[in-house]
Amino acid sequence: MPERSSRLPVKLSLYGLLILDVVNAYAATPTIQGQSGYINMPSAWVEADGTTSLGIGHDQPYTPVWLSATLLPFLQMVARYESISGIPGFTNVSGAYGSKYGRYKDKQVGLKLRVFDETDSLPALSFGSNDIQGTRLFKGEYLVASKSFGTAHNVEASVGYGRTRPSGLFAGMRWAPIATPGWAVVAEYDATDYQRDFRATETGADKRRKGPAVGLEYRWGWLGAQVARQRDHFSFNTYLSIPFAEREFVPKLYEPAPFNPKDAPARVSVDEWKNDGTHGTALVQALVKQDFRNVRVGLDATTLRLVLTNNRISNMGRAVGRAVRTALAFAPQGTEKIEVTYTKLEQPIATYEFRDLQRLSDYLTGLADRNAFLQTVDVRYAQPSDRIGDDLGLLAAVRDQEEGLSMQLGREGSLVQVASEDKEANRFKLVPKMSFFFNDPSGFLRYEFWGDAVYDRRLAEGLYLNSDMKLTVLQDVTAVTQPSNSLLPHVRTDIADYKRAGRVKLNRLLLNKYAMLDERVYARISAGLYEEMFRGAGGQVLYLPKDSRWATDLTADALQQRGFKGWFDKRDYQTVSALAAIHYKLPYDVTATARVGRFLAKDDGVRLEFKRRFPSGVEIGAWYSRTNGKDITNPGTPDKPYNDKGVFLSVPLNIMLPADSQNAASVALSPWTRDVGQMVASPGDLYDMMEQPRRDMTAYDGLGNFAERRDEQNLPAVNPPVRPMTNPWPEFRWRLEQSVSTTPTLPQSVKGTMLGAGAILASALLDKPVDHFMKRHANSSFMRDWSKLGKASPVAFAGAAGAALLFGDARAENAGIVALESMAAAGAISIATKRVVGRARPDEELGPLSKTRNRADASFPSNHSTLAFAAITPLAQEYNAPWLYGVAAIGTLGRTADRQHWVSDVVAGGVLGYAVGSWLWRAQSQDRRSSFAVSPGPRSIEMAWRGSY
Repeated sequence: MPERSSRLPVKLSLYGLLILDVVNAYAATPTIQGQSGYINMPSAWVEADGTTSLGIGHDQPYTPVWLSATLLPFLQMVARYESISGIPGFTNVSGAYGSKYGRYKDKQVGLKLRVFDETDSLPALSFGSNDIQGTRLFKGEYLVASKSFGTAHNVEASVGYGRTRPSGLFAGMRWAPIATPGWAVVAEYDATDYQRDFRATETGADKRRKGPAVGLEYRWGWLGAQVARQRDHFSFNTYLSIPFAEREFVPKLYEPAPFNPKDAPARVSVDEWKNDGTHGTALVQALVKQDFRNVRVGLDATTLRLVLTNNRISNMGRAVGRAVRTALAFAPQGTEKIEVTYTKLEQPIATYEFRDLQRLSDYLTGLADRNAFLQTVDVRYAQPSDRIGDDLGLLAAVRDQEEGLSMQLGREGSLVQVASEDKEANRFKLVPKMSFFFNDPSGFLRYEFWGDAVYDRRLAEGLYLNSDMKLTVLQDVTAVTQPSNSLLPHVRTDIADYKRAGRVKLNRLLLNKYAMLDERVYARISAGLYEEMFRGAGGQVLYLPKDSRWATDLTADALQQRGFKGWFDKRDYQTVSALAAIHYKLPYDVTATARVGRFLAKDDGVRLEFKRRFPSGVEIGAWYSRTNGKDITNPGTPDKPYNDKGVFLSVPLNIMLPADSQNAASVALSPWTRDVGQMVASPGDLYDMMEQPRRDMTAYDGLGNFAERRDEQNLPAVNPPVRPMTNPWPEFRWRLEQSVSTTPTLPQSVKGTMLGAGAILASALLDKPVDHFMKRHANSSFMRDWSKLGKASPVAFAGAAGAALLFGDARAENAGIVALESMAAAGAISIATKRVVGRARPDEELGPLSKTRNRADASFPSNHSTLAFAAITPLAQEYNAPWLYGVAAIGTLGRTADRQHWVSDVVAGGVLGYAVGSWLWRAQSQDRRSSFAVSPGPRSIEMAWRGSY
């Protein structure tokens, strides 16, 4: 039975025009389950990088709705929501709770990893795993090889072997006749043992057998469909595949043109400009007409300075290009330099300095090439001194434009909206929205349609009022009547009570103060109604180092739960949420984020997030939280509590609109009646605000589509190629050879073994006395804390090694690599030794010389101690810091506090970790011909393994 409280919300606001381009794609066609393959059997192919497909299939008794995404060029993920006919989800008793849920439904996630690409002589080879989490009703693993044939590669064949599902040998073929583009014939041998499926006798799956199947399929552009004949029934599959690796899908037919220099006024001298404010006002007026907001203009001697933002143009370099083109037309005679500072919510992010205005003009008109132009441009992080006040009142003198409410159709991705926005970015918007909630026992689908009224107003520099009022028009979420049985504070599980309380609600009413504390350091202070369920006060600090690979922030909020009515009523629950986050850029434009701290339900832990950004700007990601909150609601148990997790998709609307836009549509799938690992909605996340402008500034030369010229479109700054990590094998092989060549000699090995054995035997004398002491003081809070320290030690030291690798110089990078290598090698030896020795743990009460009943969980040596010393030894020896061994010893001895290990287990693990770490450090510390390289250039980032031979 599916878990009662795994209800999933989907917030969807995706409107746009999809232009279908007819293509002939033969390989990497989805199966009924969504993975690339044939009918039910997989192939070794994966769809093109960035391709995301959504489809529905039917193969009695299964009807899966699936989503597949090629997250990396060699990695495909498939998520399925599968209905199984013949059995009810909860009950088939009319009127009982759960009777409206319908058929049994199961969630699944699978992965396919392409191990080898196809070559002229060798096939592609992939490994796949189905249903890797959750109930695992459809779990299975497989290995499959695929090869294409023919001059047009329009024939392919696959053969593979599966365990569990599919079971045994399977095969598949596809033929796409050249004379009939888009059509293909498929055949396969289905090796699924349906008789072993979940409740097969009730669903009728037990009547199905392994055997052949044939099908006919057609693919037109993004659309595809397949009809197949199984042994005794038909199946079908239909899908939509979207290539998110494309830059955009719709040409910018309605994009406003840049400022026309012919419309510029007659140029005046610097003195005339300064004495007559109308000249500066005219420039501001021209910029406001081009969607620039919060415009500030200053003239210092012969330098014309602009500070501004643009809430519509998605690329910062392009926005700055339009701004400086306008400034060049209005600049007074004698101007020698133009500076443009780009801001978000009046906080300076990047400053562009143009030192040669003639070269600037030549580049904008196509008379100078990019390389020559770059010699006269500086792009840097902004500083607090780059701010400009509007002392002359230039912006105030600008005539109001489009401040009145207007009905807008197809604007910013909305089908219809009523909106207005002025020169200071004060805005009002009324737009229809919808939400869907899945998988509640009282009904599979719940919906909510509402009108959203948003009003934002600038009160002072960096101070904003943000409000959001909601009018519910139609919903059935209130039909959820089963009360939550969560044992945690109900920070999210009472959602039905909030929906039930009233149709008109004040969702948000906030005062947000933004400030730039120093170069690359930003802060926010907030107070008010954060969201539908919580109000409070708090803030955030963000640090952006010059090394643009990473960033870190700290957020803290004192919160009180709001009442159900949605106005200023409250509930008794109060908490303080505090989370520290680090964001790191990986190859393929993957961002990894780790958040550590206290969550909404007062549970402490960590939340890991990964997202891949494709060239189109589309982001696909997932998160997983692990905290000390014990969520035992099914499928969670006291021994294995449920951990919060989910996936999301963010689509920038500019790729689907005929005009540029910074808006994005988002879809998130996550449990909506869980309290563990939850976060409050941010009043204004600083990292989200800075991430895209920072990416634009640090990508290549930072100018992007600056001049909007045709000859720019193929430049890497305009269309950046995907930058994968280079093949690490040659450098890894060198490290392996270097380590083997410096293996300790026999005399060294004998000496080291004798010393280590002596230390272990000596420590064995303490096994019984220490264990007796720990047993007598087992309830001591100090012992409990020491035990937690022992468990956390290897994680902390591994984190130190990872930090050295990711954020350190060449020396630290090398030490970090050696530390991680040492952990892998020593850990493998430790696990093998456990099985051989098979020593019982202290809490088994069998004595220190007894054998355990479970050799896989044996006591000798301690894995925690092994890993901790293996990680810390290379760092201690590289930096001559022997005190680190003391830290590791104190931490890992905590494993004796909870009677999981004897003292000699911990010592043995330390000896093993030290021995392996010392050996690998000596082998690889001196000659750093090979190391993990993250090299930030002036306008680019290279990430690879570097080496010389």
